[in-house]
Amino acid sequence: MARKIALLTAQWADVPFETMCELASGWGYDGLELACWGEHFDVQRALKEDGYVTYIKDTLAKNNLEIHSIASHLVGQAICDHPIDERHQGILPGRIWGDGEAEGVRQRAAEEMKDTARAAALLGVTNVAGFTGSSIWHTVAMFPPAPASMIERGYQDFADRWNPILDVFDEVGVRFAIEVHPSEIAYDYWTTQRTLEAIDYRPAFGINFDPSHFLWQDLDPAGFIWDFRDRIYNVNLKECRKRLDGRNGRLGSHLPWGDPRRGWDFVSVGHGQVPWEDIFRMLNAIDYQGAIAVEWEDAGMDRLLGAPEALEVARGYARIEPSAASFDAAFSAND
Repeated sequence: MARKIALLTAQWADVPFETMCELASGWGYDGLELACWGEHFDVQRALKEDGYVTYIKDTLAKNNLEIHSIASHLVGQAICDHPIDERHQGILPGRIWGDGEAEGVRQRAAEEMKDTARAAALLGVTNVAGFTGSSIWHTVAMFPPAPASMIERGYQDFADRWNPILDVFDEVGVRFAIEVHPSEIAYDYWTTQRTLEAIDYRPAFGINFDPSHFLWQDLDPAGFIWDFRDRIYNVNLKECRKRLDGRNGRLGSHLPWGDPRRGWDFVSVGHGQVPWEDIFRMLNAIDYQGAIAVEWEDAGMDRLLGAPEALEVARGYARIEPSAASFDAAFSAND
């Protein structure tokens, strides 16, 4: 049976929830991964307002849409980040930003993530995908030299802040899936391993697999799936294209998305260099049965064109399934 494909609503937060459902259903998506910003899913309304969760479920059902995960990237980013500054003020609700005092922001964000787990459970969702932030991302260039003790403190800070959050995830039967992504505590292969070690590989914490950031770092996304196969809790299909031509740099040069001088950029699924067939074959190899959602990002294409086209591309790869019989079985058949 072909895999079901959902649409992550993160880049559609300006679209009213009911309209978003109608669009996704009309394009043929099987479900949504709801972002916890805009008006797509409000954590506090879910916990405090009678009928809100029922309204979300009923609206999805009316449009023949399922939901298996929600996205809480923006709040998650503030939990470990250093420094906390105007970037965070721009992405956080006012009640979490408060007076902007850094530790207060982190603490309120942590409490909101706990509430996100509780709201997800009420919605019947098993995974929350998102970011963690990082107190040591600013050391990535390794100059001024970052002593090993400083890096160790960064992973300990992550564990100290996230273990109490994961206790709540365990209590309500929901898992958190970090998107391995620059600016997070886990941004590549080895930092993912170190992040899991920091929390003693507790089952409540896994991976939201998004291959777009593997590509521009020259990492093998299919190999990553295999090595972390017991931790792939959620999958987002996001596309990337590199243009490392001797002038365009891998770090982006502080240039905006879509600028041709960037060394890499996000493009609509099917228009980049992500090895989708390898990825889907590897998902089959690990018997991944979880959610898959298109995350549409492309500064050079209208989203109303890109989203339905991305679904068709994803459907083509999702149809790849293991053979019911070994192709060489006939060679050993008895006469």
